[in-house]
Amino acid sequence: MICELKGSITFWKLTEECSIGVQRGGHVKIITNNQEHRITSPWVSFADDERLVGDAAKNAHHSNPENTVFDAKRLIGRKMDDPDIKKAYLGEKVTHAVVTVPAYFNDAQRQATKDAGTIAGLQVLRIINEPTATAIAYGLNKKAGESQIIIYDLGGGTFDVSLLSIDDGVFKVLATAGDTHLGGEDFDNRIIEHFTKQYKKKTGTDVSGNLRAMGKLKREVEGAKRTLSSQQSKPVEQVLKDANVKKVDVDEVVLVGGSTRIPKVQQLLKEFFGGKEPSKGINPDEAVAYGAAVQGGILSGAEGTADVVLVDVCPLTLGIETTGGVMTKLIPRNTVIPTRKSQIFSTAADNQPTILIQVFEGECSPTKDNNLLGKFELSSIPPAPRGVPQIEVTLEIDASGIMKVSAAGNGKSESVTIKNEKGRLSQEEIAHMVADTEKFVADDEAQRKRIEALNSLSSHIYSPQEPAW
Repeated sequence: MICELKGSITFWKLTEECSIGVQRGGHVKIITNNQEHRITSPWVSFADDERLVGDAAKNAHHSNPENTVFDAKRLIGRKMDDPDIKKAYLGEKVTHAVVTVPAYFNDAQRQATKDAGTIAGLQVLRIINEPTATAIAYGLNKKAGESQIIIYDLGGGTFDVSLLSIDDGVFKVLATAGDTHLGGEDFDNRIIEHFTKQYKKKTGTDVSGNLRAMGKLKREVEGAKRTLSSQQSKPVEQVLKDANVKKVDVDEVVLVGGSTRIPKVQQLLKEFFGGKEPSKGINPDEAVAYGAAVQGGILSGAEGTADVVLVDVCPLTLGIETTGGVMTKLIPRNTVIPTRKSQIFSTAADNQPTILIQVFEGECSPTKDNNLLGKFELSSIPPAPRGVPQIEVTLEIDASGIMKVSAAGNGKSESVTIKNEKGRLSQEEIAHMVADTEKFVADDEAQRKRIEALNSLSSHIYSPQEPAW
């Protein structure tokens, strides 16, 4: 998709499935995997002499559970370059990608996702939020006046809600909220937990004819549904409140994510919005990949995307810890990105030679209740009474939602880039992992050829042959 460097694709990755799309000739195509499926399960299974990915890994889970990984977003993307599926489809090597993430992913999660793309041999052009990509897929051809839509994204393990306005090709995110630990898998876990307890209590006994037991079972199941349902409504209420929009002003509620197929989810949304039927006009499994492919087209100047403008926001408030463990907010949540904000800070004691700058994200005043992103020290501050030194701290968020922090003071123009405390990989670590991955790919290819040769030999031996004369 990139003009000067051909072959850019977009990844939509979820806990339960992922899709790949490419924009070509003004149209988006969803790329199938080597089994002709349009979605791929992000499972990875490691055996002694092979690595399985997707449905094959999922099927191997029962026989090899200790070496099978699922619900691991960092691993998604590696297999896509293994069998060269995208190269076979596009007819050229793919070097660039747009990757989507849940809207409520924090800085560390976004950076880890970007690192995974680098390890897979791709240059990640942009990371965009999944609900935003869905809005593009839904509203690309809806240019008749302004409309406000709710994107309700309930996947296998994450839950996002975003409120956007669409006006003549301009997609503006007004507010976003969600829960990275709520999804269809949680419904499964509740049911599994319930039946496990019932089985332990009633082992070997059929309780279907016991009205008292069935009544208790019904109450417990309904209680579990109510708990999960209340968690689903909170982010919807939050985005409406943050954007100062009333329920009656929402024109459409768009569903995405496989778990939105659950009738109860659709019913609750309909009731919440006063009888408004949720929109089912797009494929919930492919909408995000479709929208991300359009974003890739925008970045490369592809045909049919010149009139599309995307305006996204940061999902969480960012700030600095000050005296007393209080968070001083620099960038409020739902601020349009990219953005940059600076503020002057000073010392808390006389002749203080260094200051510790700690960066947090979250909505609470006490920093202990927020998420620490990283910290660093600014030293060599000249002796002075407290409050006199002028230290300028700058927070910057790029279009992918990834943050950089710097500090400068006393005319020295000394700047320090933050060191993330949440497991961000260094460039050396990334390079090492890329090398390991390339070696793994070579090993996999050699193993594949050995298996193909063995299968060919077996086929030759056991198939009917013409007599040799």
